[in-house]
Amino acid sequence: MKDRTADPLIDVSQLKVGMFIHLDLGWMAHPFPLSSFKLSSEDQLQILRRLGLTQVRWSPGKSELFSDSTPLPPVPPVAESSAAMQPTAEELAREAHRLALEAQREALQLCERQYGEAARGFREVMELVPREPVSAKDQSLALTNALLDKMLVAGDLNIRLLNEGAGDRNTAHALNVSIISLLLGRAFGLGRDELLDLGVGALLHDVGKTELPARLRNRDESFSLTEMQMYQSHVAKGVAIAQAMGLAPGPLLVVAQHHENADGSGFPQRINMDRMSAAARIVALVNRFDGLCNPLLASKAMTPHEALSLMFAQGRNRFDATMLNAFIRMMGVYPPGSAVQLTDDRYALVVAVNSSRPLKPRVMVHDAKVPREEALILNLEDQPDLGIRRSLKAQQLPRASLDYLSPRTRVAYFFEALGEDGGRDLAA
Repeated sequence: MKDRTADPLIDVSQLKVGMFIHLDLGWMAHPFPLSSFKLSSEDQLQILRRLGLTQVRWSPGKSELFSDSTPLPPVPPVAESSAAMQPTAEELAREAHRLALEAQREALQLCERQYGEAARGFREVMELVPREPVSAKDQSLALTNALLDKMLVAGDLNIRLLNEGAGDRNTAHALNVSIISLLLGRAFGLGRDELLDLGVGALLHDVGKTELPARLRNRDESFSLTEMQMYQSHVAKGVAIAQAMGLAPGPLLVVAQHHENADGSGFPQRINMDRMSAAARIVALVNRFDGLCNPLLASKAMTPHEALSLMFAQGRNRFDATMLNAFIRMMGVYPPGSAVQLTDDRYALVVAVNSSRPLKPRVMVHDAKVPREEALILNLEDQPDLGIRRSLKAQQLPRASLDYLSPRTRVAYFFEALGEDGGRDLAA
């Protein structure tokens, strides 16, 4: 893979539309969805100048600086004797596979780097909560704003399955709930201020658990009545902490109501859907989904497809039906992390879903002829004659497919922007 630090530097004042640039900044330090991209407008140039940078790296080979009036450089004539040097179809196919594989790896690495920055930001928030609650609030606002800067872009977003090293369970749960809640809020057309309240509330929905003994922070069916009451007290403790932080009413309601149910069967207030805020109804839904997929005991984990199926069966009672239907449309019938069998009988793992085309996710297919580390992601949207026959539990996969696909014992999600043409800009 090319060493990007070798790309030449250029003064920000000399940047032009069409240049492909690399920002050597943390993901939260700039508002662009990617850290490497082709400049496409004067507005982007203005934003860059306001960042206070003096120079950036750029890739001349990836840039397009020719205007309609500028002739392209002449193509040198091809000598007749060079015909024999033309690559074969097999060589071209191998090179295309290599380039696609490199782009695929870079896209995943970019997604995981961005997730890592968000995870560090969340842990910093939680470290500040007991010592400097107001600073913790400010940090949670900054993190949510950074997520929104990347998320509120034109075009579609992929919901992406991440690798196993996605951080500790509490951080992964907070980010899963925050990211999926924000994506659902985006799908509902919430404004930025509403999304900011939703995101902060989702990040901090379990903040009260920091005051519980570790063994009581996750609900267990074996809890005694006293232990269950202690567990449920994390909501009231969370509200007290949120008030000390100075949270606005919007996120405060999310903390207070994230365990309430639409039918009034939740806790602690047993209120119904009519008395829950819209943001709280979203977080309650997403919190339940992630709890089913990522319980404390991995042996009790449901596949994302199973979790959605169970929630749909309960949907008439526990959840806002309109939001649940929108959630299923967004996540896809087969959310990332689902093991599936395709209509041609091959086995696959769903790794990403474009919420605008939920029935045609991207899958990694078990192909015994291709080493696992070279497996390409297949976009079912580009395969009109291929679809998903059924979802499977991991243990239902044949042993060879289980080893090849390696379904995650813990599911972690992030999002990645898609290019204007519907294809992912894979540059990192």
